[in-house]
Order: sequence, then structure tokens, then C-alpha cells
Amino acid sequence: MTADPRRWMWAEACAMIERAEQMHRQFFQPGLTAQPRASWEPPVDIFESERDLLILVALPGVESEDIEISAGPEILLVAGVRRLPAAAVGMAIQRLEIPHGRFERRIQLPAARWELERSTLANGCLLLSLTRQA
Repeated sequence: MTADPRRWMWAEACAMIERAEQMHRQFFQPGLTAQPRASWEPPVDIFESERDLLILVALPGVESEDIEISAGPEILLVAGVRRLPAAAVGMAIQRLEIPHGRFERRIQLPAARWELERSTLANGCLLLSLTRQA
């Protein structure tokens, strides 16, 4: 501990950044097992009105044929895979910050009966529109 608090604060900030990077590397590991399992979870935004539920899932670089959507009474499941770009095959990875591999996001739905009206993939986001059933 030094008399200058700025040095101590800087050292603490650097240590926190290092811990965050370690957690990031641990959380976003490419799936290398023979049996694919989710290695990352995409972020979502959820908007609700009296009748509708709008869910926006961030899936940059994911093709529509690589997405699976299934709905249960209380859970909506969005799963699939984000593949490395074909141009990167055979190249050495210098940095890999964007998650790749199998993903899965379970979304708890508000208490009601919901029907998936439509799903659209545009601009790197999956837009899910659900309607409340009577």
C-alpha cells in the first residue's frame, strides 16, 4: 500500500479488469465437445403491452437456418449455432471476443398463454412477436 491513493486505485482497477477478462474467457469458450452444448447465451430485450410481447435477441452473424425456436407454457427457447466465418478457416486466431459455437437462451415468459405470431431475423437481431391468448 502506498501513500498515493491514485496508485492503489489504479492497481485495483487493473486487477478488476484482469478478473473480468478471465471470467469472459471462461464464459465464452467455443464448444469443442463431440456432443454440442451451449457455450454462450445471447442478450435479449423484452417489451410487453396488454396484448403483445416483443422479444429482441442479439444474434449477429447467425444464419436463420442455424436458429431453433421452441415455446412451452412458460419458457421460450432460442438455440442454435454461430459459426466462424468461412474466410477465417485455417487462420490462426489472434483475438476471439465475439462468442461462437452453440448458444441457448431460455426466456421466462410472463404468466399468460402466448402464441408465437412471427419471427424475423434482420440486422443481426431475431425479432419474436408473441400474442397473449384469451
